[in-house]
Amino acid sequence: MRLAALFSGTALLLGGCATPAPEPVAPPVYAPAAYATDLPPSGLEQDWWLGFNDPVLDQLIERGLAANLDVEAAADRLRAAEALLRAERSDRLPSLDGAGDAGVVLGSDNDALVSGGLFGVLDLDLNGRLAAEIRAAAADYAEADYLVADQRRLVAAAIASQYLEYRRTGAQLELVDESTDLQEQTLRIVTLRFEAGLSANLDVRRAAADLAQTRARRGLVAIARANAVNALAVLVAEPPGSFAPPPARDPTRIPDYAIGPGAGTPADLLRRRTDILAAEARLVRAAAEIGIERADLLPSLTIPGSLALGDGSLGGLFSDFLLTLGAAIDLPLFDGGRRRAEIEAAEALAEARMAEYRAVFLDALGEVENALVAIEAYRQRNAALTEAIEQSETALSQSNALYREGLASLFDVLDAQRQLIASRQSLIDSEAALSSSFVAFHAAVGSEGYGRGPELAEEE
Repeated sequence: MRLAALFSGTALLLGGCATPAPEPVAPPVYAPAAYATDLPPSGLEQDWWLGFNDPVLDQLIERGLAANLDVEAAADRLRAAEALLRAERSDRLPSLDGAGDAGVVLGSDNDALVSGGLFGVLDLDLNGRLAAEIRAAAADYAEADYLVADQRRLVAAAIASQYLEYRRTGAQLELVDESTDLQEQTLRIVTLRFEAGLSANLDVRRAAADLAQTRARRGLVAIARANAVNALAVLVAEPPGSFAPPPARDPTRIPDYAIGPGAGTPADLLRRRTDILAAEARLVRAAAEIGIERADLLPSLTIPGSLALGDGSLGGLFSDFLLTLGAAIDLPLFDGGRRRAEIEAAEALAEARMAEYRAVFLDALGEVENALVAIEAYRQRNAALTEAIEQSETALSQSNALYREGLASLFDVLDAQRQLIASRQSLIDSEAALSSSFVAFHAAVGSEGYGRGPELAEEE
């Protein structure tokens, strides 16, 4: 009874000294009411890549999300964080250890001695340190959970980007072959006219030079295509060099995004972008660290206990026991200012986490705005390039007809030919860039429902 009264009185005394740790709250950030650029029509929120209507891309992203090594590593870190959270929560429970020893007294009787005991301690967490440590571990778990989802976001976007590059280079190789055929025909015509004495050898040289330039471009496109294939191999955890994407239905066409994305508002990024949520979890962790350091300024109270068994003889292990129970109070008195300095450091780190959180949000907002601007710009560019191709095809047809009649020079033919080839190349690149802008947009706006962290972080 006296021991219980001692505990009650001590708790009352120390409870009045407790300074609560700061409650983690979502930090204030300025989020504009709307994006600066008009949004495309609303469409897919999750599994956004289905908007490309490309089964090969769907298959690659599915493989990547299941096998990517960065996703696997993030999942392993999540399991580690979960285990550490369980470990921190276990500190709320009493700890119990056992010990024993045995020996022989050498002499005439060679008596055997045996003893054993149980030792335990219960931390009442009077200063709130254990609770703060649990909050810190829960925040680590929340961050790890969000980072798994964020890695999946990045992997899906990376696979889509590399696949679009693979398709772009495939279309460019096809265009190189078509351009080569066109220029070979021009070279044959010019050569025949030269042999007939109707044109100069200079015309032959010019046509041959243009043909060689086009053939030389094939190697560069092939390098870019191989790089894209090897990047896809790494993303789906396959050895580069032996991996080949499944054949596409129309390998010369750039996949276009048929369904516009739904962007929401800038404020939606705060609950959709998993890297922002991870940054918020780091801020919660920093707040918990302040609580941990503040707890060191307060007294702590633990209840140690022990149970000793045996009287020392071999047969008396359970014949006698001694139970002891007490209270241990740790009163911080003087440390030369160390604890206060550690609190100050924790508060400064929390301010740094706040700045990092805001920076992550602003970066995400910038990514969305950049993608929206790119989508609109590449749409306009594609329309202009399509018009340029139509005009260049007409100009080439007319210049060829005039050249055969001797009313135009070969320079006019080659110039029209170059403009047509350049416009076709630019359109392929621009179509790929437009599709890549949709990929960048979806990666920037994020998606809902990925992380489980906040709910688990609130548990204790």
